[in-house]
Order: sequence, then structure tokens, then C-alpha cells
Amino acid sequence: MREALSLTEMLQGGIDFEQVIQWLDEYRQVNSEKSKEQLQNLIAITCMPLVKKVARTLARRATDPVEDIIQVGSLGLIKAIRLYNPEISKNFKSYATYLITGEIRHYLRDKASMIKAPRAIQELAYRVHKMTMEMIEEMGEKPTDSQIADKMELPVAKVKEAIDADRRKTTLSLDQLSFQDDDDFSNWGDKIADVNYENMQSLREDRIMLTESLENIEPILKQIVEMTYFKDMSQVEIAKRLGISQMQVSRKLKKALNLLYDIIKEKQEV
Repeated sequence: MREALSLTEMLQGGIDFEQVIQWLDEYRQVNSEKSKEQLQNLIAITCMPLVKKVARTLARRATDPVEDIIQVGSLGLIKAIRLYNPEISKNFKSYATYLITGEIRHYLRDKASMIKAPRAIQELAYRVHKMTMEMIEEMGEKPTDSQIADKMELPVAKVKEAIDADRRKTTLSLDQLSFQDDDDFSNWGDKIADVNYENMQSLREDRIMLTESLENIEPILKQIVEMTYFKDMSQVEIAKRLGISQMQVSRKLKKALNLLYDIIKEKQEV
């Protein structure tokens, strides 16, 4: 079962959900499509630590590159921003986590065969997984298929087959993921609209705009934003690096996001 994402963990990842909720309220009220898109992508960039947390949790048992899974999870976040309704769920974190996980689940399903592996392969997959965990503990990093094969005295092709079987098992197990919040999402799957992958290009363009806008705020605020969103540092790590408290980091980050939003809003109105 996927580990639960606590609010504390996500705040440490740099997300100010009170600010996000305010932006979501404004997102639902604006009429300009351009303003809506800019606001949507600002929220998406702000919530990217949540996507990375979910993606890295699921990637521990999948063979797909984590960066690919993060890209796919980003689409789930965009869906959450577009479809979130506070009258149905008051917890955006829970709703976003559900859609991010769902998008990744469908991606893994598309890449993995749903045919059940023979018992012998299932047993081999278990042994390969166990050996992989042992080697990670010994080496401090994930071993290659060849290294695993050498250690187990098996052909590399057999190891690859076992890993593929483990991936299929992982894909199936994703259906059993549960959430600790009270919201019932059991019937929401049919209500989710498709999101075209062109949205990723839009998100990249707004990331560029965000980068340019950073030049217009105080150096310390710029540094905190860069550490949070471009270097994936937690607020605790940033506080230690800058020699200030975690609370100060949180306040400065909130101030920076508000300034960046105002700057981006001005640019889109020009």
C-alpha cells in the first residue's frame, strides 16, 4: 500500500496549500482564458513537489524512469486544478493525490502487459526483487540488470523477464491504493476529462516565464524559490543552507510566490 502523504510532509516540500486554495478560488472566478491558463500553471508549478513525492513513491517498484512518471503525474495535477470543486471535496491535497496517482496508474498500465506471469517467473521476480534490495543496501545505489544477473548467476534476459513480471504485478496492485482522507472518490473516475499532452508545453512556457520573473524580486526570495522548485530542497534544508529558521523560509517563500503571481499577472495583461 502507498504510504500516506501527510500535510506536514508536503509543507516541508515547499507547498503553501492555503495560498494554493486562494489561487484555486480565483481560477474558478476569472473569465479570461489566458488568465485562467497562467493561473493554472502557476498552481501546477507550486504543487510540483506533491507530484514528485507520489511519482517517486510509485517508481520504487517500477522500472520506468522517474522523470517520465513525474511528467505523467503532472497531467494528473492539471486535471485536479481544472476539475476541483470545493463543494464536493474540501481537501485539494487528497483530490490532487488521487488524480496524480490515477494518471500514473494508467501510464503504467499502457506500458505493461496485464497477462499474469507463470508461477516460476513470479517466484523468480520475488528473488530478483529481494536481491535488488540487498544490493541497494550494499552498494548505496540501484544495481543494473547485469549486476543482478552476475550476483544470481543467471542470464540477463531472465532477470529482465522477472523485472517485467514485477512491473505487471505493481501495475495491478495500484488499483488497491487507498487514501486516509474522508473524501469518496470511488465514482469520480468517469467524470475526469482528458488532458492533451500539449498542456505540458504550456507548463514549460510558464516555467520559463517564472524564471524570467525571478529576476524582479529580492535576491533572497529568488534563491529560496530556486532551491525549492528547481533544486528540490526542503524548507528544512534551505533553512540550514541560509542560516535562518524554517518558519522564515516558509514566510519568505509565501511572499515570493505572491510577488511572482503579481508579476506574471501584469505580464499577461500587457
